[in-house]
Amino acid sequence: MTQTSDNVTWLTQEAYDQLKAELDYLSGPARTEIAMKIAAAREEGDLRENGGYHAAKEEQGKQELRVRQLTQLLEHAKVGEAPAATGVVAPGMVVTIAFDGDPDDTLDFLLASREYASSDIETYSPQSPLGTGVNGKKIGEDAEYELPNGKKAKVRVLEAKPYRA
Repeated sequence: MTQTSDNVTWLTQEAYDQLKAELDYLSGPARTEIAMKIAAAREEGDLRENGGYHAAKEEQGKQELRVRQLTQLLEHAKVGEAPAATGVVAPGMVVTIAFDGDPDDTLDFLLASREYASSDIETYSPQSPLGTGVNGKKIGEDAEYELPNGKKAKVRVLEAKPYRA
């Protein structure tokens, strides 16, 4: 689980270790593999009509982008424990909100970076409109955020508890 605040990303030790292992693989063995694919495709001849070469170069570009993303993320990471249950919405918490104050129209989500989103719960970034609106609110408080169409939406924070994987 991650949380971001002013370019600092909070990571559990487990999340940090997983991302570091991915970076080590992509910047080591995976680079060697893609270089070998490109070299093999080059030997096939005319590069203008060589689908294998172009596919390998595209794969290499995506891989290098991911290496840059992981490097930046890990450079700004702080490893620590999940936030405490204070009743205030913060990154790393599972938040339950009610739309327009309707207790029957609710949503549970994890307020965290999508970089390490969980598949078992929807994740909203603290920088998203909803995340920005609820971050720092106390249980029972109302929050407002802007929808993609420019209209405002109101929600009430019903619960905020630390995420446990």
